[in-house]
Amino acid sequence: MNRGELRSHFIALLNRSDCSAALADTFIDQALGRITRVLRIPPMEKTQTYDTTTDVSSNDFGVASIVIPADLIEAIDIYSGKYALTRIPLHEMIEAQDTGQIGTPKFFTRVQGTFLLHPSPGSGTVVLNYYGAFAALTENESTNTLTTLGPDLLIYTSLSYASDYFLDERGPQFEAKASQFLVEIQEQANASEQSGGTQVMRPSQTYED
Repeated sequence: MNRGELRSHFIALLNRSDCSAALADTFIDQALGRITRVLRIPPMEKTQTYDTTTDVSSNDFGVASIVIPADLIEAIDIYSGKYALTRIPLHEMIEAQDTGQIGTPKFFTRVQGTFLLHPSPGSGTVVLNYYGAFAALTENESTNTLTTLGPDLLIYTSLSYASDYFLDERGPQFEAKASQFLVEIQEQANASEQSGGTQVMRPSQTYED
């Protein structure tokens, strides 16, 4: 469904003459924001690669840093070369940077809109895997991953917001349906990560000939 179709279906289910299209869009936007905060599924995963020679700079603390993507909701992992970076507190990062060490980063911490890195990278790349926000629905024809995978979740979460606004007694039913759809989508994503042909059982021991 695109935004226009979502709005039409929402208005039909709400079945109120006092809900304008603009107000319906507000409820849809609120629902999209709420779902983005709580849902964590593979289609939300994104990757940002930083070239250490062009995309890494020093911040106000004099520490090497990379800019966090504007759509980041939650970081999954950061790695450089063969190292997955470990998160450390800011004071440890600043102390570590006093050594002036240069090399493959092994540690990071977040300060406002940046991730600080140590050691300071001299070459190579830094890769950030993260959960990103769904694309905004700005036009009637706009779609995003959620409108494809879970339009019912978006519609019923919107109805829940509308019921609060209008003091509609159907609110608990709308909220229950929205919660059901959210759980179904999340559990399906969780199950796909734990089963199927891509899963491999690691042996408890290995033997050489």
